[in-house]
Amino acid sequence: MSFQRRSSEKTTELTASVPVKLMTAGAAACFADFITFPLDTAKVRLQIQGEQPVRTVALAPAINTSASLKLNPTPVPATQHVQYRGLVGTITTITRQEGFRTLYNGLSAGLQRQLCFCSIRLGLYDTVKKFYGSLLKENEAGLQIGTRILAGLTTGGAAVMIAQPTDVVKVRFQAATRSSTGRRYASTLEAYRTIHREEGVRGLWRGAMPNVGRNAIVNVAEIVCYDVVKDCLLLYAHMPNDIRCHFSAAVVAGLAATIVASPVDVVKTRYMNSPRGQYRGAIDCAIRMGAKEGVAAFYKGFVPSFARLVSWNVVMWISYEQLKLVIFNRS
Repeated sequence: MSFQRRSSEKTTELTASVPVKLMTAGAAACFADFITFPLDTAKVRLQIQGEQPVRTVALAPAINTSASLKLNPTPVPATQHVQYRGLVGTITTITRQEGFRTLYNGLSAGLQRQLCFCSIRLGLYDTVKKFYGSLLKENEAGLQIGTRILAGLTTGGAAVMIAQPTDVVKVRFQAATRSSTGRRYASTLEAYRTIHREEGVRGLWRGAMPNVGRNAIVNVAEIVCYDVVKDCLLLYAHMPNDIRCHFSAAVVAGLAATIVASPVDVVKTRYMNSPRGQYRGAIDCAIRMGAKEGVAAFYKGFVPSFARLVSWNVVMWISYEQLKLVIFNRS
């Protein structure tokens, strides 16, 4: 954010060192992740639903023109069982079948991810924004959209390259069910070791490219959108810089992030959770998913994704803004 507070005649600026900004952003993100993690688990389960290999059944014996019997070898797709329906239904089903704690599977990796990921993408955003501002020399009195977008893309892409292994482990934990025959891990550390041993270093960075794309887009939608909407509310709607302003800007940012990132998010989740060799790459995963399940598959889990991103943004931004008022004034 602009780290600015409006007064009646002048604007004062909240400043802090880069390490303080990193820690503040990481703490706010971890708190938001803890509160909204069940929604993220429901989103992952809905996104991977339907990716199981299509089963085939043989047709009944048929009599040909020569009156000989033979089986028709043409594969017929078997009806797939739909286990999860809707946000509330998914959470209810997981809780009933696997217990409430399952909703927090992968929380440790999720918090590790936020400490690495959000600390960089949010904590460095203002520093990078000032750097691009000095290069582009946009009007400082304006909204500086180009500068903000470049800063969002840069910090979002850089953060995910560092935090990618934590995201892979988080998705694997969230996707695993008690009845599944897939990989299960006893702990986060075991998951890192097992993935590295069985799939190599590349396994820990599985899906890195779609994740870079997804998080660069999400970063622009979340941080830049929040930044711009907040400034517009302050400058044009004359709204005071308080929780009402932060809540309003966070809701808009969460909605924008959900709309633009859902297709990439579904592909990322499918690819990162897939067994080795199932897909040739993220693009192959997207093509096969679209051919098999249609365009609607790219928006699977949209409702829980929307609920999660909006609630996560609300909790994170309000927490971050309040921490800034307390910590930055002392730094």
